Amino acid sequence: MTRTVLGVIGGSGVYEIDGLENARWQTVASPWGQPSDQLLTGSLHGVDMVFLPRHGRGHVQTPSSINYCANIDALKRIGVTDLISVSACGSLKEELPPGTFVMADQFIDRTFAREKSFFGPGFVAHVPMAHPVCPRLSNTLTLAAREQKISHDQGGSYICIEGPQFSTMAESELYRSWGCSVIGMTAMPEAKLAREAELPYAIVAMVTDYDCWHPGHDSVTVDAVIKVMHGNAANARKLITAVAGKLGPQRSACPLGVETVLDTALITAPDKRDAALMAKLDAVAGRILKK
Repeated sequence: MTRTVLGVIGGSGVYEIDGLENARWQTVASPWGQPSDQLLTGSLHGVDMVFLPRHGRGHVQTPSSINYCANIDALKRIGVTDLISVSACGSLKEELPPGTFVMADQFIDRTFAREKSFFGPGFVAHVPMAHPVCPRLSNTLTLAAREQKISHDQGGSYICIEGPQFSTMAESELYRSWGCSVIGMTAMPEAKLAREAELPYAIVAMVTDYDCWHPGHDSVTVDAVIKVMHGNAANARKLITAVAGKLGPQRSACPLGVETVLDTALITAPDKRDAALMAKLDAVAGRILKK
């Protein structure tokens, strides 16, 4: 059986993982550019772990300046088999107050200034995104949150905006009318790129505020967000530790078949494929390109 190598992308307030054995920071070069930071490797409960701070240590990257392609490529390149995203977000529902962890299972992408695919002219691919979250990972996160007594909810749509500004009132009310559960700035194109890299993906959306729609939260401030974020970060570290133990070192496949999604996604004829682009895809699509 394949061994689990659990990748964790830490969002705002989550810049490391407690209790990693044999922990060390490693530089991973990517043909897609510079990842947000070095990758922290080690093990928890016998499970190999790789951690990447999405914004870099010290929070130096904006949601739009993050090199999502390089991040996902570096994680795939170092051997990650499953990916959990930890991300701060705002709540668009009264029943999801600050401090709640939402294991969202759908996304709406409203970003417009980011590279969204590893593929392009000269090598075209179309991966399915109907079900963007791996149920095996999401169910394990939910079970761990329940056992750790962390306020949580499973399911719901995460709407991703470009940022870095928070929403206007009109935007917030529009997204609520669409039935969205939470709002954030980083899940897209992260989840799309993870799918192209054949990495099962799940997200923990950590609610820090009610966005601006709520009568008691008519404007979101960084100070208010950071206050809640500290408590969320502590719970996030507890959750990841528990999840590692539940997944275990022996890996099970994603029921969605994410690990082989490229088998039916490549559309460019082999003799028309761009050699330079194919070379950059040696990690992301190496499995299929070696056939």
